[in-house]
Amino acid sequence: MAYYVEIHPDNPQQRLVDKVVEHLLHGEVIALPTDSGYAIACTMANKEGLERIRTIRQVGAKHHFTLLCHNFAQLGQLVILDNAEFRLLKAATPGPYTFILRGTKDVPRMTLHPKKNTIGVRIPDHAICQAIVSSLGQPLLSSSLIMPGETDPLTEGWIVNDVLGAAIDVVVEGPVGEEGPTTVIDFSDGEPVIAREGAGDISLFE
Repeated sequence: MAYYVEIHPDNPQQRLVDKVVEHLLHGEVIALPTDSGYAIACTMANKEGLERIRTIRQVGAKHHFTLLCHNFAQLGQLVILDNAEFRLLKAATPGPYTFILRGTKDVPRMTLHPKKNTIGVRIPDHAICQAIVSSLGQPLLSSSLIMPGETDPLTEGWIVNDVLGAAIDVVVEGPVGEEGPTTVIDFSDGEPVIAREGAGDISLFE
């Protein structure tokens, strides 16, 4: 079964955060709360972890993974932004939004969309998630923890542990923000397109 750890939602205990980071650095896959439901994640260059997440989610090679970033400076190193995109992302972060953009050379090729060379990026507004990404010192490769046949992510750590405790390595217990998946804004063709309406105010993108 997975290592199950409860972390304080407002003041994450550093020793527990460090333990989760240790598991990540050993190539393990974790489930963690975010501002829009649970996500399943591993380190950015973890090929085996990426394939495990694909298997759990039952998604193919064209599935857009999302890089969970600590801040805008980190995000800006991973995707190509023009001035208008920069301003829009800056206004909407942190928050429950995923942005699909072209990846830079700093993004492992295996994580990019095979034809479009795009990747999802976001800055979650969630203390536990931020503490883990900050202590890790690099973005987390993630996907919303939406089980096959469902449309919304799991929102309770104990349910995640019951459903996936034998398939993943760590479950971080903590409250999520808004229910529902992130709102996905796709910039693949230059203009922002709402690819999925979820948590958060979408008026910025209309």
